[in-house]
Amino acid sequence: MAVRIRLKRMGAKKRPFYRLVVADSRAARDGRFIDILGYYDPLQEPAKIVVDEEKAIDWLKKGAQPSDTAKYLLSQVGVMDKFTALRKAAQ
Repeated sequence: MAVRIRLKRMGAKKRPFYRLVVADSRAARDGRFIDILGYYDPLQEPAKIVVDEEKAIDWLKKGAQPSDTAKYLLSQVGVMDKFTALRKAAQ
C-alpha cells in the first residue's frame, strides 16, 4: 500500500480550506484517509499553516511520500528540514 501525505479540500464553494492528511494513494482526493496531520487556510492573510510536527515526521519515517504541495507546506513549517536532519544523523 503506497501511503501519501496530501491535501483534502474542505470548505464551501469559492472558500477553500484544506486538511493535510495521510491517505492511501488509491483513495479519492476527498475520500478515505488514515490520519490528519494539520490544516492549511489559504484565505487568511498571511496563509495559515498548522502541522503536528511529531506526527508528520513519524509518517515520513514510515515511508509516506508527500505530494508536491504537501512537501512545500511541510517545508514552510520546517518539518522537511527536521526530517532530513534526522535522516542524516541516523546514517
